Amino acid sequence: NDAPASIARKALAVNLSDLAAKGARPFGFLLGFGRTRAQGEDWLAGFVAGLAALSRESGCALLGGDTVNAPALTLSVTAFGTVPRGSMVPRQGGEPGDLVYVSGTIGDAALGVTLRLAPDAPWARALEPEHRAFLLDRYLHPRPRNALTPALLAHARGAMDVSDGLVGDADKLASRLGGRFEIGDVPLSDAARAALLADPALIDTILTGGDDYEILCVIPPDRAVAFEAAAREAGVPVACIGRLGEVGGVRLWCSPDGCERRF
Repeated sequence: NDAPASIARKALAVNLSDLAAKGARPFGFLLGFGRTRAQGEDWLAGFVAGLAALSRESGCALLGGDTVNAPALTLSVTAFGTVPRGSMVPRQGGEPGDLVYVSGTIGDAALGVTLRLAPDAPWARALEPEHRAFLLDRYLHPRPRNALTPALLAHARGAMDVSDGLVGDADKLASRLGGRFEIGDVPLSDAARAALLADPALIDTILTGGDDYEILCVIPPDRAVAFEAAAREAGVPVACIGRLGEVGGVRLWCSPDGCERRF
C-alpha cells in the first residue's frame, strides 16, 4: 500500500547510499521494471514522478534498462558512480587504533518497520504522533549521505553503508580486527530515545535492525578532527562509536554501565 513515488525513491536511494560509501559521485542508473496489471497509469505517473525527483536531486540520470510484464512487481536498480582514479574507499579497511564513525542516527528505520508490523505494541502506543511519523518515514524514505563523499575520500580507510544493521555491518567493516564499540555513543533520534524509554529491550532492534542507510567508516586518529570538520561543512552529523583493536581480536559492544555484550 505504499505510494508509488515512495517506492521509486527508495529503490534509487538505497543504491545512491552504496555509491556514497565508496566516495563516488552519482553518474547514472539502469532500471529493470517488471510491471503487473496492478500498476496502472496513475500508479506509473506517481512512480515516475518520485523517480524523476530523486534523479534530479542527486544528479543521477536514468541511462536505460528494461520494462517487461511480470507476475509480481519487480524493481532492480543498478547505479554507477565515479571517483578519482585509484581513490575509491574500500568496503573493508582500517588499522588497530583507528576510530569508527557513523553518520546520522541509528535504528530509526528498524523501529519504523517494527511499528508498521505491530502498530499497537505497548511501546508504539506510548509514542507521540510526531515520533511515530518520523520512524515510519525513516523506513520508507532513506536519505543517502552522498554529501559526505568528499570527507570519506579525503580521510576514510574504509566505509560501507548501514543496510544490514549496525552490529552486523561493523563486523563486516572490521572483519580481520577486534574492536570496542560504545553503545552509549551510538547516535539516536528523539523518536528512538522515546521508543527505548518505553521499552529498553528495543536496544537490540536499534543495534541490529537494517535499513538505516547511514555511513559507517574507519578514520585514522590523526585525521579525526579534519574528518569531523569536513562532515560539519557537508551538513552531515557524525559520531565516533568505537575504536578498532588488534588483528584477530574480539569485537565487543559495551553498555554505559560497563557491561560487555556480544551479538
